[in-house]
Parts: sequence; C-alpha cells; structure tokens
Amino acid sequence: MKAYDGMYIGGAWRPAAGQDVIEVVNPADEQVIGTVPAGTAEDVDAAVRAARAALPEWAATPPAERAARLTALRDVVVARADEIAETVTAELGSPLKLSQAVHAAVPIAVAGSYAELAATYAFEEKTGNSVVHHEPVGVVAAITPWNYPLHQVVAKVAPALAAGCTIVVKPAEDTPLVARLFAEAVHEAGIPAGVFNLVTGLGPVAGQALAEHPGVDLVSFTGSTAVGRRIASIAAGQVKKVALELGGKSANVILPTADLAKAVNVGVANVMSNSGQTCSAWTRMLVHRDQYDEAVELAATAAAKYGERIGPVVNAKQQARVRGYIEKGVAEGARLVAGGPDAPREKGYFVSPTVFADVTTDMTIAQEEIFGPVLSILRYEDEEDALRIANGTVYGLAGAVWAGEEAEAVAFARRMETGQVDINGGRFNPLAPFGGYKQSGVGRELGVHGLAEYLQTKSLQF
Repeated sequence: MKAYDGMYIGGAWRPAAGQDVIEVVNPADEQVIGTVPAGTAEDVDAAVRAARAALPEWAATPPAERAARLTALRDVVVARADEIAETVTAELGSPLKLSQAVHAAVPIAVAGSYAELAATYAFEEKTGNSVVHHEPVGVVAAITPWNYPLHQVVAKVAPALAAGCTIVVKPAEDTPLVARLFAEAVHEAGIPAGVFNLVTGLGPVAGQALAEHPGVDLVSFTGSTAVGRRIASIAAGQVKKVALELGGKSANVILPTADLAKAVNVGVANVMSNSGQTCSAWTRMLVHRDQYDEAVELAATAAAKYGERIGPVVNAKQQARVRGYIEKGVAEGARLVAGGPDAPREKGYFVSPTVFADVTTDMTIAQEEIFGPVLSILRYEDEEDALRIANGTVYGLAGAVWAGEEAEAVAFARRMETGQVDINGGRFNPLAPFGGYKQSGVGRELGVHGLAEYLQTKSLQF
C-alpha cells in the first residue's frame, strides 16, 4: 500500500489542507492499495484561484500552441499507457486486456482528436456585417466518475484546454490513482502552471465546494442523475453554465429482419463489458414476439460465457445495489435465465452476469439504471410497440437498432429519443457527440460539439 500525498495545484504537488485520507480498495480482492488526501473547501479554493490566475495567459495562447501542448500531453500518456492500464485494473478491477484496449487507449484517441481540433477549429468567423469570436468560457470544474476513470477526465480536460479554459478536476474517490498519474503526465508535458489542477476528495465535500465556488464558470459533471440535479440546482443559483452527462437505460432494438444471433451476442457483450458499469450500455433488449424465445436462449448461452471473464463491480455498496436490483427483478415476476443475486466468488465485489426474460415495462429493472452486468429482455408486438418501449423511460442516452437493411434501422433510429444510436453494431467514434436527451443530461462531449461546451460567443458588428 502506498500513501499518496498532496494535491496538484498551480503546477506543483502541495500538501493537503486537512489530515483525512481516502482508502483506495482493489475490488477484485478487497485489499487497500493506497490512500489519497481527502480534499477540503480550502484545497478547492486554492485550486480555483490557481486556475483563475492562469486563465488570462492560457486563453491568449494561440490555438496552434495549445494544440502542440495537447499533442505533447497525448504523447506522454502513450508512453505511460501500460502503467495507466495497470493502475485502472488495480483500482477499478477491470481485466487488464480491457484496461489496455479501452481505459488507456480511448483517452489517447480523445486527447489526439482535441489536439487536431485546437489547430483547425474556426475560433473566429464572419457572418454578414459581424465577426463572431468563440472564446473560452473560463475556469472549469470537472467532477468525474469511477467507471471510466481516465477517459472521463480526458474527455473534459482535453476540450477545455483546447478551448483556452483552465480546469480543476475532482476525480471519483474510488478511482483517484489514475487521475494522479494523469496529473504527472500534464506536468511532464509542460502544460503551464495552474492550467490543470487536481483535488482528490469526497463528493459531498470537495465536489460540492467546487460546484459552489464563485470562481468557477462551468461545471462539467458525469455521474448519477440525482447528483446531476443537485449540481444543476447549485449552478442555477449563480447562473453558472453546466454540462451534465448522466444516467441511461438504453434500448437495443432488434427488428425482425436483423441477424438475430449477431444482434443478441453483440448486445450481451455490450452489457457485460466493464462489468455493466457503462452509462450507455444497452441494458434493455427488445425482441419481436415471434423471435423472443430464440433470443432468450441465445442471450442466456452468451451470458454464461462471461462468468470468469468480467471483473468485479467497483465496491461493496455497488455490489449490494446490483444484487438488490436482481432480487427485485425476481420479486416482480421477471424470469432469471442466467446468473442471479448470489455472489459468484467468496472474495471481491463480483456479480454474476445476469439475464432476465419476461420483463415488462412496469418493472423496476426495465426503468431504473442498475449499473451492473444485468440484461432485461422485453418482447414487442410490432414496430410502433418497439418504439413506445424504447422511448418509455426518463432516460435517453444511447441505444442500438438492428435490421436486415441499414435504411430500415436508420429510419427507426431517427424516431428514438436518445442522443446516440449504433446501427447494426456501429463502432465507437471519438469524434461523434456523446450526450443525452431527457434526464440523461445537458450538453455533449467529444468532437467539435464537445469543444463547443467550453466556448462562449461574442459578436462584433461593423
């Protein structure tokens, strides 16, 4: 176990204001692997002040130079990719192959994309007799979750720095170690002092202090809808801009013309990836009544293969929460065809890959985000019924549609109330905007639309 000291503020590691620490636990074996300081409002204030002091010079830095700094940062992250993957595996429990392929590789791609955007984006444009300037919004507070601990940091830091903003990051208390590694990479890449700052701590203390700080111009938060509402309420009191990426209950719609086996197998893999701890996971599989029994059998067989392949969920509380949802699904009449509430291992916060059949729209497991390896399969009568079910939750973050012809899938996807839809297994695109409808959030991340969240506009009339 290693005791990590200090906060990264103003380009240096500084002692924390308080003495309290947070224990970081490996969820695979329940062993404490390190401690980090539990930040206070005093630490947050110091970080915001450092960001505020660095803002004028960084905002005035030419975009090409900001791009060069981001490229240097990307290169340092590439050089430390193995260490990053190993750290994520230790603190999140993610299998090493997943940590390498996703948790380390995706942030590298995102950082590189913003290095390119910083160099090519039109920060000034002419319209009629006006010149429109796109300027940095100011100091950003980034409050990030534990499920993709580096990706969610980079998805906020990279566009903020490309836009000319300065930033204070408060990572999730369960997975702060990879964020510390990233702070070291920032320092090594030569990002100017105060442009990036890191404060570790608990959400109700450091997170709230950051959201409330009058020196913050934008709060970018990824996490639960409940906390997102709280942050929006705090920001509203100061008329402060927010970007919120919240929960999801995404539908995987398999139309009758689709390749059923492929759609089911990919759908199960999507839900089981990262132990189900993905806000955009397709946790509701919608299948036509005539193909329902076959789909259930395919899903049960596919899920059984993941028993020894997925990692644990992040902590004991999350394990109990997911198992509680599974028990509720059984109590409300859903039929277990794979997995169940019993812990599959004596040690570690593991949950069995679980599949429910005979799920109806009024069941809790069909409406609420579980955030674990749990799939609900619902039957539909016709296309309009499928659309009603797909759109029938308070969420609208992601989804999928499968059909024999791409045009058929696209026509259905256009009617879905969700921010992102994969067509016949479409691949993740780090340049495409990501974000939700309804209670899945406000604003977008990634690509040019993600950059726009960190900009404000000023028009000059001539």
